[in-house]
Amino acid sequence: MSTVTALGKAVPRPAAARARSGQVPIGWLALLAAPVAAGANAPVLILPDMARSLGVATATATWLVTAFAWAMAAGTPLLAGLLRRRGLAPVLRLSTGLVLGGTALVTAAPWLPVALAGRAAQSLGGAGLVAIAMNLAGNARRMGVISSGFGVLGAAGPLLGATLTDAVSWRLALAVSAVAVVAVPAVARYAGQTPPAQGRFDTRGATLLIALATTLILLPTAPLPALAGALVAAALLAAHVRRRPEGFVPARLLRSPLFVTSAVLGAALSTSYFTLLFTVPRLLQDRAGWTTGTIGTGQLVTLLIASAASWLLAAGSARMGRAAVRAVLITVGVTAAVTAALATSGALLLLAAGAAAFAATGANATLSVQAAAATTDAQRPTAIGLFALSYQLGGAFGPGLATLLVLG
Repeated sequence: MSTVTALGKAVPRPAAARARSGQVPIGWLALLAAPVAAGANAPVLILPDMARSLGVATATATWLVTAFAWAMAAGTPLLAGLLRRRGLAPVLRLSTGLVLGGTALVTAAPWLPVALAGRAAQSLGGAGLVAIAMNLAGNARRMGVISSGFGVLGAAGPLLGATLTDAVSWRLALAVSAVAVVAVPAVARYAGQTPPAQGRFDTRGATLLIALATTLILLPTAPLPALAGALVAAALLAAHVRRRPEGFVPARLLRSPLFVTSAVLGAALSTSYFTLLFTVPRLLQDRAGWTTGTIGTGQLVTLLIASAASWLLAAGSARMGRAAVRAVLITVGVTAAVTAALATSGALLLLAAGAAAFAATGANATLSVQAAAATTDAQRPTAIGLFALSYQLGGAFGPGLATLLVLG
């Protein structure tokens, strides 16, 4: 890009000037955020290979998936809170270091505990990069590009992981999230757009929220202890919010019908999607007699189409209005669940999976913007982080419900 001088000559505009004058190009933001989705889903088809390499049972190796999900759910509001308090530049450096350090651990890990630490670090760093991308997106259309990128790479993650494992190693498959660091230098030029807020960081509030998220994630695997822990953590967090209403969990957000509705609806649609993501393959086998290869191909194509369609919803959401967007999301989400419960046709079951993916991905793009609109600009990173936490809890609840319904 260039400017024109008084003599009519064009001269290049410095990168810093370009950064100050506009938004971060959406392609860089999508590249910054989306690879974490591929990294999260890469282990789905290669758990036996990982288990053999680390000398553990396949069931034990699933902790690599759980650790990633926990760190993403807990890390997103934590890194979003740091973004609010410290600004973009330090959070970008920290997140990049966590992604690279975690990837190095996973690549060299001789034992499962080391690999678990690496996966958690990868996920925490990825959560920070996602929080940065979502805060710099600015509107639903651009948020839709990021969310669609999540859907596309998330859908391709299992196949990509299996391909890289066959060609090289499962360790390379778990390193795909590190591709995000390619976008870091470009995004760093816009560091001045998110100045730090005043005041000290609410460590106690952050700790209690992470404790609550952790117990909620454990509900499907240890219901009674997790429920007891969640009730205790929720009570302590509620008391803390009353003492410090402008802390890590702002009381203003909890009192906002717009934020609460957005967060609850996002969590419900996400849970429905992840439940069907795991149940539809089994239903296709049992009800339609499909082979594993046909199921994998059909599900991949369906999810890719759904992710692209969700961007169209996000792009038109400003013209539709909040109520209409929610009506579309609820209608499609409920239809997906009912269809999956009743359908015997393979095509209808795939349609149900695609509808659930459309609703969840569209909710992530549109409702996150609505949630952020419920508060001040200073608290925008916190609102987006807390919405992302509610949405990502669906990734923990969904597989547990799938186990109870058809996988158990």
